[in-house]
Amino acid sequence: MADTGFNWMYLIVIVIPLARILPRVIRNWKMKKSGTTQQSMDNRSLYPKYTIDSSGTHRVPSEEKSRSTDMLVLGGLCDGAKNFETLHKKLRIDNETLNSVLGDLEKQGLIRIENKQGFFGPKVELYPTKEGIKKYHS
Repeated sequence: MADTGFNWMYLIVIVIPLARILPRVIRNWKMKKSGTTQQSMDNRSLYPKYTIDSSGTHRVPSEEKSRSTDMLVLGGLCDGAKNFETLHKKLRIDNETLNSVLGDLEKQGLIRIENKQGFFGPKVELYPTKEGIKKYHS
């Protein structure tokens, strides 16, 4: 009768992880069946105004280009990106555009740039200001 004591172990080891994995497997199966990818689903849900071309870069309508790119970068900073490389990877905006947008946001007082001394040398961290957070969430 020592076997009855192991029923809880089976529940913890097999059933609970399976209950967490199955919804992901079903969602991925449905996306493969419909022909979409997880990355495009994520980008559509986060940034519905923007489209992504075949090279993986954001395409913004020209009349909204400056305002929407500013808000896209500000949103990336509000979501926790702290440096240029993280923003570049997350938003897939080319270096020149991202650099000019960060400069504009700094001039407007919407972001704060801090130079810090890291373990491997100096590093630059970007933070949204209170005004930047208010503008992004309004």
